[in-house]
Amino acid sequence: MRVLVELHEIDERQVDIVGGKAAHLGALWRIEGIRVPEGFCVTTDAFRRVMAEVPSIDDRLDRLARLTPDDREAIRTLSAQLRHAIEATPIPGDLVAAITRALAQNGEQVAYAVRSSATAEDLPTASFAGQQDTYLNVVGPTAILQHISRCWASLFTERAVTYRLRNGIDHRTVHMAVVVQRMVFADASGILFTADPVTGNRKVATVDAGYGLGEALVSGLVNPDVFKVRHGEVVAKSIAAKQRAVEPLPTGGTREVEIDSPRQEQPTLTDEQVVRLVELGRRIEAHFGRPQDIEWCLVDDGFQIVQSRPITTLFPIPETDDRENHVYVSVGHGQMMTDPMKPLGLSMWRLTAMVPMHEAGGRLFVDVTPRLASPATRAGLLDVMGKGDPLIRDALETVLREDFVPTLPDAGPGGPPTGGGAPAPIETDPAVVAELIERSKASIAALERDIRTTSGPALFDFLLEAFQEHKRVLGDPLSMRAIMAGMEATWWLNDKLREWLGEKNAADTLTLSAPDNVTSEMGLALLDVADVIRPHPEVVTFLQNVSGEDFLDELPKLAGGTEARDAIEAYLDRYGMRCVGEIDITRPRWRERPSTLVPVILDHIRHFEPGAAERRFEQGRQKAQLKEQEVLSRLRDLPDGDRKADETKRMIDRVRTFIGYREYPKYGIVSRYFVYKQALWAEAERLVQAEVLRDREDICYLTFHELHDVVRSHQVDAQLIQERKDAFRSYHALTPPRVLTSDGEAVTGVYRRDDVPAGALIGVPVSAGTIEGRARVILDMADADLAAGDILVTAFTDPSWSPLFVGIAGLVTEVGGLMTHGAVIAREYGLPAVVGVEQATRLIRDGQRIRVHGTEGYVEILS
Repeated sequence: MRVLVELHEIDERQVDIVGGKAAHLGALWRIEGIRVPEGFCVTTDAFRRVMAEVPSIDDRLDRLARLTPDDREAIRTLSAQLRHAIEATPIPGDLVAAITRALAQNGEQVAYAVRSSATAEDLPTASFAGQQDTYLNVVGPTAILQHISRCWASLFTERAVTYRLRNGIDHRTVHMAVVVQRMVFADASGILFTADPVTGNRKVATVDAGYGLGEALVSGLVNPDVFKVRHGEVVAKSIAAKQRAVEPLPTGGTREVEIDSPRQEQPTLTDEQVVRLVELGRRIEAHFGRPQDIEWCLVDDGFQIVQSRPITTLFPIPETDDRENHVYVSVGHGQMMTDPMKPLGLSMWRLTAMVPMHEAGGRLFVDVTPRLASPATRAGLLDVMGKGDPLIRDALETVLREDFVPTLPDAGPGGPPTGGGAPAPIETDPAVVAELIERSKASIAALERDIRTTSGPALFDFLLEAFQEHKRVLGDPLSMRAIMAGMEATWWLNDKLREWLGEKNAADTLTLSAPDNVTSEMGLALLDVADVIRPHPEVVTFLQNVSGEDFLDELPKLAGGTEARDAIEAYLDRYGMRCVGEIDITRPRWRERPSTLVPVILDHIRHFEPGAAERRFEQGRQKAQLKEQEVLSRLRDLPDGDRKADETKRMIDRVRTFIGYREYPKYGIVSRYFVYKQALWAEAERLVQAEVLRDREDICYLTFHELHDVVRSHQVDAQLIQERKDAFRSYHALTPPRVLTSDGEAVTGVYRRDDVPAGALIGVPVSAGTIEGRARVILDMADADLAAGDILVTAFTDPSWSPLFVGIAGLVTEVGGLMTHGAVIAREYGLPAVVGVEQATRLIRDGQRIRVHGTEGYVEILS
């Protein structure tokens, strides 16, 4: 057991012994040209010895582990008790002697910085920046020993405990080492980010600088000078008025001092010094292999590095095999699912997608560079992106204005289809949709039949062939033309009726209760399930107390329970393959977790009368019919009115024929996914029985091809699975950008509008009407508690949210566009809706009264 080690003896693989900060300092010692102040580290072995002597430590840690991040008062009380107990525990005599000897080598009255170095600190997926304590200018063995105890105790500050709880880190697995480092009396100090921390651009470094010790910047005492450096040149700088600084006291500790007036607005660093500092930062970044957040000090025109840690807030960049510029568009924003996906989900979606996709941060992106670079395809790309999400279009136009993408003579492969133009050459015939649906059903039935007899390595060969059939069905030219026919008819109606009648979004009413919309049918069908259960109070009471997934087996024991079970089972037979985030095959399906539907069924029983589904559908159909009659009548009163009315009638027939089918391909995809999943999870179960895997869900952290290898070899890399779990957990803290460049810049589009009231939240109008009501901010469908008249505010809604739509009055989402699923279903149900409202779930508080302007595309917060 080694309780003390010199910094220059440490390497970055010793995190378990010296913690993240000290491991990084040891690595910095080994980088040519990097100066690091001398010092030593009191190891985690010393920390464990002291913790073993803390009274009632096991009981206190058990109590702490049972808390949630929201138990603020309990965290405050228990963490304070732990800190006091640790600080009161004597340091063993042999450890005191070792530390005192190390201090004596430099002279006992030399000043030191005493700094925490936790084993879960400064890691690639969790920096823990500012979570534990640092003490500057500590003089004398007694004071240093006291501050070492304080650093140990700082493992249990409120912010550190809460951070671990939020990141799923076990308190018992984190240990504290302490760095004791010779104090640097800096002329200036600050932070160097080797990537722009705001935009994410990896080619732009940012330097924050101020006079004296860095504590002035960290504490917010002064605003720093800020320098931006790109390609070895200062490209921007902002010089602050630095009125105060923090300086060390001769006897220990620090003090605030006034800066002489002439110096306050002078740059802390010269441009030459800034560029030289960034060059050092690039050397450090190259060593660690990722962008760094570096603390530096300037002493006599020389830089010393006192800390370097990874910047964990940057969104990762898709890997490429070239150094060309690339522009990526988020797949998740189009699919209304921006949560991270697990490796198996990512690889399955990529294997079944119609275009190449790239993974970063647990999300998928399409490289649109070739289409953006070619004038022949650029306009079409911007048009289709703008109709889907105006913020994506604006971001792409920003990239074009910055000349990031060179103009090429011809379009290359890749990128989504551009669409647009004249209506697709397809007859307005409901039989087309019926034929497409039957084709899809037949293909899925064949898949279900053929996969039953396939297992082991042969299953993966079978699935690779099935993926080709999957893509063939998805890319069926007739299916594509039917989808485009409905979308183009919608755009035509909205454009022409606004031009001719001055009416916005007329298609919203004209498409109410359109036939063959499997997603809206799914929402209404759950009302029918509620109708079956409503007359049986014993069943209702039972469902109010459901806690597990075996409740369907218990229902027949109750009066009316058999009918209730049969109704739920029939619903699951048709829709049980769906779930929130359904594009990720690893997500639990309703068939696997039927309890997910129980709260929605109970809400329907409370808030609706029998027969509500049929009434709602018929009311929508009649509204659409009346709107059609009104529009055609008004058109005929215009000059050339008969022609306009006839064209509009053809387009109304066309949109009602095809717009419902827009939802069916996704239903087909998810239906096939559930078949794939059942086969793969059966393989996982066999691997668990063979003791190859510890848990069936471990396959979620392998790619499809990696899982194939495991099934074939019966060998698995358990460490890889754990690393993937840790990475997946960290991805939840990242916000995926709509548009991302190969430089790492997250390009944020803006709504360029000046026709909305001051303070209103701007978005995309996707379903006409205005509604005022109580906002219910819901991030998880399982937490939904909605009453009649409520307005649902959430990050995104994929088809699985549709059962909630029948009970709300309006919709606001952060993600979406005119043709995304939430928008289509909102129009089907006649709900005023605005989507693409940036940070809606943060800016709107649960319970506030809001007004949704679904026709104009903005939201007002009323109270």
